[in-house]
Amino acid sequence: MDLYEEALDYLHQERVAVEDVSDDIEGSDLLEDVFVEEADRFSQSPLQMRALDISDTPVEKTPENMEKRLMVLKEILTCEELYLNELETLLMPMKALKASAGTSQPVLSSQDVQTLFYQVPELLDLHQDFCKGLKARLEMVMALEEDHTIQLDHGSSQLCVGDLFLKIVSQLAVYRGFIDNYESAVETVRRCSQSDLRFRTLAESMKSCKGLDNFKTRYTFEALLYKPLDRVTKTTLVLHDLLKNTPPDHSDRSPLQEALRISSNFLSGLNDTSHCKKAVTLSKGMTRQLMRDGFLACACDGGPGLRHLFLYTDLLLCTKLKSAGKHAQYRYNWHVPLAGLKLHWAMPLEQPAELQQRITNTRTKMYHLRQDYQHQKSKGVYSRTLDRILKKLQECELWLLTYSPRLQLELHSLSGKIYTLLMSTLYELEEWREVMGRLIKEHAEPVPTDLLTLTNSCMKLRMTQNPHLHSLQPEKGDQALCGTLSVVIHSACGLQHPACVWVSVEVDGFEFFHNKARTHPSVSTSTPQWNQEISFQVDGAQHLMLVCVAQSDRGTEDWTLGRCSMKLEPDLVPKKWRRFTLNSAELELTLSIRYLPHPLDPPNATLAQQLPVFSVPIGLVARQEGVLVPHIVRSCVEEVERRGMAEVGIYRISASTTDVQNLKNSFNTDLYEAVRSMRSMEVNVVSGTLKLYFRDLPDPLVPREFFWNVKEALDIPDMDSRLGTMLTILNACPEVNRNTLLYLLHHLKRVADKEEVNKMSLMNLATVFGPTLLHPPLAKLGYSGPRVDISQEVVVQVQAVYFYLQCNELPAPATTLPLDTEDEQP
Repeated sequence: MDLYEEALDYLHQERVAVEDVSDDIEGSDLLEDVFVEEADRFSQSPLQMRALDISDTPVEKTPENMEKRLMVLKEILTCEELYLNELETLLMPMKALKASAGTSQPVLSSQDVQTLFYQVPELLDLHQDFCKGLKARLEMVMALEEDHTIQLDHGSSQLCVGDLFLKIVSQLAVYRGFIDNYESAVETVRRCSQSDLRFRTLAESMKSCKGLDNFKTRYTFEALLYKPLDRVTKTTLVLHDLLKNTPPDHSDRSPLQEALRISSNFLSGLNDTSHCKKAVTLSKGMTRQLMRDGFLACACDGGPGLRHLFLYTDLLLCTKLKSAGKHAQYRYNWHVPLAGLKLHWAMPLEQPAELQQRITNTRTKMYHLRQDYQHQKSKGVYSRTLDRILKKLQECELWLLTYSPRLQLELHSLSGKIYTLLMSTLYELEEWREVMGRLIKEHAEPVPTDLLTLTNSCMKLRMTQNPHLHSLQPEKGDQALCGTLSVVIHSACGLQHPACVWVSVEVDGFEFFHNKARTHPSVSTSTPQWNQEISFQVDGAQHLMLVCVAQSDRGTEDWTLGRCSMKLEPDLVPKKWRRFTLNSAELELTLSIRYLPHPLDPPNATLAQQLPVFSVPIGLVARQEGVLVPHIVRSCVEEVERRGMAEVGIYRISASTTDVQNLKNSFNTDLYEAVRSMRSMEVNVVSGTLKLYFRDLPDPLVPREFFWNVKEALDIPDMDSRLGTMLTILNACPEVNRNTLLYLLHHLKRVADKEEVNKMSLMNLATVFGPTLLHPPLAKLGYSGPRVDISQEVVVQVQAVYFYLQCNELPAPATTLPLDTEDEQP
């Protein structure tokens, strides 16, 4: 009975229906073959390998030493045959489980089957070829030595196996995919063992074929999964032992040394948890090493296309997957040398309205597919419907990964060509720019480029097996966030020089909703403060990523100060606000986080647009922004204080009406671009825009119903009583109105402190702002209250603002809502 029949027999005994499947277990579907689950990197891997002290101590070519070398090779063959038995045992139930996945009562879903056996068939093929070749050569030597006419040591001394070892170590990268997937496979075994008795019975008692002792051995599924991890760590030790018993003049000496070097390089890459240092040398005498690879969207003539990029020490190679499955290959697209390469962070890509709408529709479709998937899964039965839904979800996410990225990283080569990479997150863009920038500075010596060989090596060298699709990640259950995640970016410290800084805030998970935002730019300072709240609707979020950026003047490129990230765990992100401090290169960033778990509402199918801020009630603007003082007020005030405090007639001298209207339109459409553009405008344009904002409010900052109270308070002769009444009126204003007025008054007092240079006294400022901030009640039809003429109105407006400006007891404004916090975290 062969392996397949034995597995079928077991499943039939357990009354599991099985459909016949073709011999091509890989299939031809792109999503099934290429886009498989990724596991966490080596930081969570059971591989804990120590560095090896490999000394070069060759032996002499004596009969005794040649016999010892032959014994070493026989031991290697014995171990290989045992390892092949273990791999065959591991693969025994694969076809049957895959066939069962297509029935109404599957043992495992096709996705789980794919995760459990990922890269194992490739490992089996690799070692079968090696074992077959080694066994044939050993048998040939044994046959020669049985011929008594030949000297005893002649056969063993002429035995050459270096090419076999060189071939197998050149394909060690096949293990990369298995190791990357190991954690997911183990987690799948444990999860499925708990949920399905049939699989638990199989996983706890797997029998190998007849082993070396002619008896069957019992294994657990999890123990068999560990065998390749154990095997890959022994490769270097085996080569070292064999090389030690190979004389210097033996023809195997050179290829075994090369094989040992490649194996050691690969082992070193597994020990290093940093992406940018996982390198594999291509061939002897060459310094080109693979530093990073990944799937990115690239700007093409016909629109963006998903490509697999390979970053080497001296060049960047762009490829496209030519065919899927076991014999997959990459097709060359383009390459660019790193020497002289200039990196340019371009403005975000402008997307047509039709594409934006399609992106929005795709997100909505993904949301409903996800809901259907969860509903089907809650029934506890895996079916074709479940797999079909998951496949559609993956297709949508793959399309989104291709067409939604807007952040552009331009690569300007010495030849004048420009290549554009498109990315979804600024954090990812900075990862690529950082490692490329370092390689460019190191001036790696160019290596002659054999593009055919280089492209053909991609399958063996790749560290990233598939695009990062969240629908392909293992289910984290309660470990992932689903609900509302709110983040308040408070402040930063540690800048060496003053700068206008903004913070990009990004979360992962399913992109049903917008999961990227940024703070408004701070005023130019070495201690920026924002106190800005940003909220995300998240599903499956596990990481928060932050990038601190210094804003340049208009027309020049912003530059990154640093980036940091934190893992989002429900226990660490409670319902109350909790404060954290994260280190980001130059900066120490302070933020607060709160998580409210709840079922998600369907995303809005209409395009998300920034609501205007002008001619909108100030309370509504503040509520939309989650603040107590609108960003437009804070941004304009900070800009005036940055470069307008010494401007003669600031707030009194009018600016160009056209420029003020243009800045107004910018604030209505894009706060970030408005803040960027106003830095290059005349400061009077900024001050004029601030006055226009208050003038265009539907209701004045001091509510109309308080006008007569203010007038009566100003008539109180006793100064203490007048002060108490005026402060009472101020405290009676709505919260947003009160804090915005206080924020403005404190700013105007600082302007007046520079009266000697700007010629703006408290009275001058009161005269400018009084008619804007305070209005009498509207004389509507049926109004029977007191009336006031224009001259009295102006007097009350100016005197009220002048009184507040003279007041030394003005309370400090609050710019953000108070947080219901827990104990601060380090």
